[in-house]
Amino acid sequence: MKDKLIIFDTTLRDGEQSPGASMTRDEKVRIAKALERMRVDVIEAGFPAASQGDFEAVQAVADAIKDSTVCGLARALDKDIDRAGEALKGAQSSRIHTFIATSPIHMQKKLNMTPDQVIDYAVRAVKRARQYTDNVEFSPEDAGRSEEDFLCRILEAVIDAGARTLNIPDTVGYSMPQQFGATIANLIQRIPNSDKAIFSVHCHNDLGLAVANSLSAVMNGARQVECTINGLGERAGNASLEEVVMAVRTRQDFFPCDSGLDTREIVTCSKLVSSITGFPVQPNKAIVGANAFAHESGIHQDGVLKNRETYEIMLAEDVGWTTNRMVLGKHSGRNAFKTRMAELGVEFAGEAELNDAFYRFKQLADKKHEIFDEDLQALISEQSFEAEDEHIKLVSLKVCSETGEVPNATVTIWIDGKELTGSAHGGGSVDASLKAIESLVQTGATLALYSVNNITTGTDAQGEVTVRLEKAGRIVNGSGADTDIVIASAKAYINAVNKLQSPDKRQHPQKGEV
Repeated sequence: MKDKLIIFDTTLRDGEQSPGASMTRDEKVRIAKALERMRVDVIEAGFPAASQGDFEAVQAVADAIKDSTVCGLARALDKDIDRAGEALKGAQSSRIHTFIATSPIHMQKKLNMTPDQVIDYAVRAVKRARQYTDNVEFSPEDAGRSEEDFLCRILEAVIDAGARTLNIPDTVGYSMPQQFGATIANLIQRIPNSDKAIFSVHCHNDLGLAVANSLSAVMNGARQVECTINGLGERAGNASLEEVVMAVRTRQDFFPCDSGLDTREIVTCSKLVSSITGFPVQPNKAIVGANAFAHESGIHQDGVLKNRETYEIMLAEDVGWTTNRMVLGKHSGRNAFKTRMAELGVEFAGEAELNDAFYRFKQLADKKHEIFDEDLQALISEQSFEAEDEHIKLVSLKVCSETGEVPNATVTIWIDGKELTGSAHGGGSVDASLKAIESLVQTGATLALYSVNNITTGTDAQGEVTVRLEKAGRIVNGSGADTDIVIASAKAYINAVNKLQSPDKRQHPQKGEV
């Protein structure tokens, strides 16, 4: 039998550290349930000590997930570890992931600590974490630039202290695949008690090598890979879960291990994360991009028609691109709607919430002939935020745009029980609409990003707009969907304003990142 490759997903923790990718507690739970359906082994739900909001999100995920291990990140500090332990109390299976920097530049310039002090902190942290769970993971931050002799010393010590997973992070994406693989092999060989722990890797994509480094590590003995959906993450992102999993699954002739994931859930999970974070997936993205299984070249098309294996090394169906599903439209009933939502992992708190969602579905069905899963996910994302944080709501929008005239927009919004109306001119319909809204809410924020993507295909497709606002160093992401792109833009802007005016619960005070 082949070895088990453990998949550790950190979309909810490291992925959330992408500027503008912050998720609400309910959104984290939705993604966690999608990961659980995909049979992800470990879900890193967040950094409980970062903020009250992150603590509550980890707690909610721990309470909701039954089949996957739920993990919380903690610096090698007593207060962080205690906070993580408290947040994970409700988990069926829990893990505490603690870390401290080990590279010379981090120890000297950031921590102002000697190597011996770093080892002492690491050992003490692992021992304290063991008071809450036997499942403790330790990471030497910036291991890719750490001295191998020192890594051997500290890893041997934390294994003796009770760590059972050793994660070797390439924190700044500096390593090369051959070099990184050799490092993993050397550590396993040189550390006397290495057989008592599973070796893991956490690679960043600064040089576009996160997946390559992760796979090299697997070939050299690593049996856990830390990754994110769509490669989401700070800076250039993390190793992409779908690419790692499908590389190992597709090349079983090459890899001595395999994951236990249900890969048919990959595309659904990818689209959910993209919808919630507002980070679109590029069309040529491997596995989950819209063009990943598309063929335009006549030679390629001819080959695929004769035998799919001529140009396809895996089946689109195996990652979830084609599924037998019920078609929903304006004639669909509540039961069909509720059943499909359950299949997508959406559970309603009660009849009122179901009725509200079904009403929105019917409104959308009057505009579109066929409702796709992506439409349903966008609908629920919009509903969940409104239930939690909606202080401002779009009431009506009127836009006048004609050739030779300056576009004008008149908008009416609801702000904490009062209706306000404002107008503005702009360079286009969207510009005028957003300026009209800003004239009423007066946030003074800078529009850092505006992007539009179609949720599905066809001229009646919903457009999904992402708006990113920045004010005083705080960045928020807003999204809105509608068959009318101008209305979608207004919804997205208001969504972002609502987040900007709500308490900031998701700041990350880490001195270092894994």
